Amino acid sequence: MSSNDIYIFKSERLGFRDWLESDIDKLASINTDPDVMKFFPATQSMERTKQFVRRMQDLLQERGFCYFAVEELDTKEFIGFIGLSIQSFESDFTPCVDIGWRLDIKKWYKGFATEGARRCIAYAFKDLKLKSINAIAPIVNAASVNVMQKIGMKEVKIFNHPLLESNEMLRECVLYEILDNQ
Repeated sequence: MSSNDIYIFKSERLGFRDWLESDIDKLASINTDPDVMKFFPATQSMERTKQFVRRMQDLLQERGFCYFAVEELDTKEFIGFIGLSIQSFESDFTPCVDIGWRLDIKKWYKGFATEGARRCIAYAFKDLKLKSINAIAPIVNAASVNVMQKIGMKEVKIFNHPLLESNEMLRECVLYEILDNQ
């Protein structure tokens, strides 16, 4: 089966698909890049990366979505993930469907996160019939907040993330939301 046959959906330049074993090493490389992981508590080990991929495969089977493995259509190169997941940490807005992305640093500033997030939102509303999607980022992560704004999300509130309480730089987060009727 060619990679063209395995896309769940596509955008203009990106293909969104389930995870393959061959993605694990590539994602592990992204997850160990300190610049990519600057706004996360730590880089991720190979074992954590494998657990993440398994969790995404399970979520896709159960719900029809996950943080999808993403390829550039022109090159068929794996560039990271963009997609949807369930956030269930304790707060007044969880559980919720969250949109998120993590791309190889060589693919930053090319509009891939924005393009991919827009396409995931369209998939969520049209195909999955979801009514709302949230996005969460530390306030200091201006690039991700910028993507949230570009894709039409609206700021809901600023809050202290319960899983980041001990991290002074990352604790203060912003919650964005987009509704199906926007």
